[in-house]
Amino acid sequence: MAAPAPSAKAPAPRRLPLGNVRWLVGKELLGLWRDRALLVLVVYAFTLAIVLQANGMKHDLNRAAVAVVDEDNSALSNAILDALLPPSFQRPVPIAPQDVDPMMDAARYTFVLNFPPNFQADVLAGRSPEVQLLIDATALMQAGLGANDISAIFQTEVNRFVLRHSEGVASPVNLQIRAAFNQGLESSWFTGTMGLITNITMLSVLLAGAALIREREHGTLEHLLVLPVRPSEIMLAKVVANGAVILVATLVSLVAVLKWVLGVSIAGSIPLFLAGAALYLFFTASLGIFLGTLAGSMPQFGLLFFLVVLPMNMLSGGFTPLESMPQWLQVTMQASPSTQFVAFAQAILYRGAGLETVWPRFAATFGIGALFFAVALARFRTFLAAQQ
Repeated sequence: MAAPAPSAKAPAPRRLPLGNVRWLVGKELLGLWRDRALLVLVVYAFTLAIVLQANGMKHDLNRAAVAVVDEDNSALSNAILDALLPPSFQRPVPIAPQDVDPMMDAARYTFVLNFPPNFQADVLAGRSPEVQLLIDATALMQAGLGANDISAIFQTEVNRFVLRHSEGVASPVNLQIRAAFNQGLESSWFTGTMGLITNITMLSVLLAGAALIREREHGTLEHLLVLPVRPSEIMLAKVVANGAVILVATLVSLVAVLKWVLGVSIAGSIPLFLAGAALYLFFTASLGIFLGTLAGSMPQFGLLFFLVVLPMNMLSGGFTPLESMPQWLQVTMQASPSTQFVAFAQAILYRGAGLETVWPRFAATFGIGALFFAVALARFRTFLAAQQ
């Protein structure tokens, strides 16, 4: 039987009635409701993620930690300290002179004020005493804003005190500012190093997750399932391979980009930093595989990446000191390996810390990473079983 001849002109498509449009909208909403992972991510993105980013990212001076060595303990020095008010500053903490260097090396305080003996008497006598202000310049934004604020507070309080207790003109106080670990306050040193630290996290997660999704899309994952290998071996191979690529890239970037191009002075041991980075990559590669098992495609993986990895980076203490965040957020972020990684990376690269200083951070990174590896492996086994 011959096929009917095609019509000369195709009929124009009919418009869908409003009832069909309502049905299609309902179907899309039902699909979203059934995709619980995507639904949770949508809710998270418009609720908790916004709260965390609003409280964690501070672009102004907020709760800066201040210590004081007050060898004068006079009314004038106390008046200056009383003027360092919250929310810009925390209450100044008295410390002994011999504790200044250990406290600065441990990153306990952003600012340390040192009042010399007879400070008040020298001011009233017009001798312009010197007051030392030490700054941890690794917290670059806090350092710049805080130095200006403290200088203004000094001049205001000294002028007010002298005019109240003397008929002469207030003598200026010579406030000596010494920035530690970044003496020139070079912003490129800070942003370059933090860019490297951030890229280690982002690229290691992306490489591991993309490797899993790529195998599934190309059909090679099914080939692995018929081989006599265990899921733990498959996952460990992905962690090691992608971690090695990131470590090599990190070494090249440290030497070629940070040191040669940007002129960054790396104070600590590069091998020690790479050893800590290897422990951290154990966690980030596991995270990438975990997200890859949740995502059905690269676009979905990108959505998971933005909602998980970017807030983790922003709240790690690299761009905003943890002390500027709410107390509950500070405690919560201590459980994140990214926070531990940023802390020991800055300690090694900026302050020249050794293993005796950073080993607690190393241990925390390894412990949390091993725990998450076990969680990701359990999810990976479930994922492989579903592919069979």
